Amino acid sequence: MDEVKIIEIKQSIFADNDREADRLRAGLKEERTFLLNLMSSPGSGKTTTLKRTVAALKDELRIGVMEADIDSAVDAQAMAQTGVRAIQLHTGGMCHLDAGMTEQGLKELGTADLDLAILENVGNLVCPAEFDTGAVKNAMILSVPEGHDKPLKYPLIFTVCDALIINKIDVLPYFDFDMDKVVEYAHMRNPNLKIFPICAKTGEGMKPWIDWLREQVNTWNAGE
Repeated sequence: MDEVKIIEIKQSIFADNDREADRLRAGLKEERTFLLNLMSSPGSGKTTTLKRTVAALKDELRIGVMEADIDSAVDAQAMAQTGVRAIQLHTGGMCHLDAGMTEQGLKELGTADLDLAILENVGNLVCPAEFDTGAVKNAMILSVPEGHDKPLKYPLIFTVCDALIINKIDVLPYFDFDMDKVVEYAHMRNPNLKIFPICAKTGEGMKPWIDWLREQVNTWNAGE
């Protein structure tokens, strides 16, 4: 029997996407627009966190938001109510966005007059982490009810992110969640990861996260 030829395509797909992502970042650098890719599980509080973030920064930064989901326009409608430009991206059943999809969204959003563009990625801890979207920085949200062991179970997303937001700290007394352990496990995956415990619902802990994001945006847009 003839030997079956096996062709590995995964590396090629990722390599092509990485080149496109680098090209997209270079274009954003020329426009002086900062792109943040925000990832998390469904129900972690991405939209609530974004609404708080936008409310704190919209008077000093020109902001646009892209809401990615399999269906519905619920999140984009919620963001539009904050007074910033918002569009909804439907992925057609795909559980992530890649650089090409992100670029299409940015063209529809319009970036020439934006200081900060935010991509709220599809709710998932696996697929979105595999694809470079062309973002300048990646951030993720882990909510207390999800448990402190997630850096052990889903290592890649913690590795590729620059910031970890730990949301829903107001319910810490009701869950078996060890803050010291999650910090330890997250830093095992990424020693440089910035960690921000918050409660998006009440606003507790939001200032350090917002200060960090503001600094990143201003540094990028200043050409540094």
